[in-house]
Amino acid sequence: MAGLTHFDKDGQAHMVDVSDKPVTARIAVAEGAVVMAPGTLEMITQGTAKKGDVLGVARLAGIMGAKKTADLIPLCHPLPITKVALDLTPDEDLPGIRITATVKTGGQTGVEMEALTAVSTAALTVYDMVKAVDKRMEITGIRVTLKDGGKSGRFEA
Repeated sequence: MAGLTHFDKDGQAHMVDVSDKPVTARIAVAEGAVVMAPGTLEMITQGTAKKGDVLGVARLAGIMGAKKTADLIPLCHPLPITKVALDLTPDEDLPGIRITATVKTGGQTGVEMEALTAVSTAALTVYDMVKAVDKRMEITGIRVTLKDGGKSGRFEA
């Protein structure tokens, strides 16, 4: 279990003690996509989905998801998030919606899980809002593309 901080010396899961870590500026960016039929994408971009503004609702859901990460992921620390921004961009080449989330904090641990949760929640919301017309949609490619701050420094995919 060496190197896995969420396990103690006996292999039991535990929340990492970050109380001795310095407070630093932290940022994480995550991305993902919802792949769909061209007609579904057209319905979203034209604003004709029966449930309303798909991209606007998904953006808000992503922000809410980032703020609730510690309630969903058992070993995540509740963090004072200072920024959550989501970009939901229609892409005819997929076809679908590309989602990018940027999360910032000043804290003792990173916000990668918050960025991943924001993307996941936004993608699930897109799916929920148009599933009645396209059950074959696929949520794909969710990953961290940038992490900066703290002892481990900068990571870019």
